[in-house]
Amino acid sequence: MLCFLDDIQKVYSIVNPNLTDGKHVMAQKGDEETISFVDVVLGLSREENIDLYVTGSNSKMLSADIITEFRDKATNIALAPLSFQEYFNYVGGSASEAMYDYIQFGGMPLAVLKPDEEKREYLKGLFETTYFSDIIEHNTLRKSESLDELCNIVSTQSGELLNAEKIANTYKSVKKEKIDKQTVEKYLGYFKDAFIIREAKRYDLKGRNEIGALRKYYFIDTGLRNARLNFAFPDEGQMLENVVFNELVYKGYSVNVGCFDTVEKNKNGNSIRKTNEVDFYATKGIRKYYIQVSADISNAEARAREIKPYLLLNDEVTKLVVINRPVKESLDENGFTIIGITDFLLKYI
Repeated sequence: MLCFLDDIQKVYSIVNPNLTDGKHVMAQKGDEETISFVDVVLGLSREENIDLYVTGSNSKMLSADIITEFRDKATNIALAPLSFQEYFNYVGGSASEAMYDYIQFGGMPLAVLKPDEEKREYLKGLFETTYFSDIIEHNTLRKSESLDELCNIVSTQSGELLNAEKIANTYKSVKKEKIDKQTVEKYLGYFKDAFIIREAKRYDLKGRNEIGALRKYYFIDTGLRNARLNFAFPDEGQMLENVVFNELVYKGYSVNVGCFDTVEKNKNGNSIRKTNEVDFYATKGIRKYYIQVSADISNAEARAREIKPYLLLNDEVTKLVVINRPVKESLDENGFTIIGITDFLLKYI
């Protein structure tokens, strides 16, 4: 038998009815013999021939909590917004036009179904009515400007290398107020637990290990990121990176920010150590890709900048440059793969 328990966060705990003559009495803090939704779900899970699904809001059903409450007795399924492939399968038409709309408004299912003029207000409202309210309720916070401003900072600097100290310094320059690194780290944890952002750690492509405290943060949905900035025209490169990162995660890849050091000569002839970066190092089983994401490489300077790290990496990993142009997959003179973003998302991976 298939059984769905929807909006489980609306269920309250009761005092054990054996102690209340069978009446349902809402449990108060400090009551010892209580029955919660966890007890009910675990009880149903022990019944034979029941295929049980439980859904709920982030505030009560965060991933870390589920693992703690149910341990090995359940599988946690985090529902994500539509991938670009799912989105395009629904809207059809021109892949390039679909990509432009997807970058702007993302893949939240209800936003996809709404007319364009309603998408903006819906996505902005999601933060207040769902995401922020969930974070505040779950972590017993007072709604404060700090939560808003830190989310705005991460939105503005999405795809940049960040750590708690750097974010705290940005907060200080914007708000003219201090915030400690521990608070920043705590709020970043809240954003991750509420499925607003994901992080990509740095990976040393030569040493083959994760390094440092710097991270890149990407929004789980580009429409939500743009909503935080009131849909000011987004940085195209940042948004393309965000879409590529999400799609790789959807497809089951482990994704890191690639980096490695080289020693080079400066204009004075002195040797200096320089850190080089590859947007993504993506792995899945035996598949391994270096991926550079760029709005355009028709300019010689931009092209040279994107492929320079590849020229310095002497290994057999497949090297890709993904651009926001309707370009079919091809090889350049160095053997690097150049591909348009829609072909990369819909066909390549």
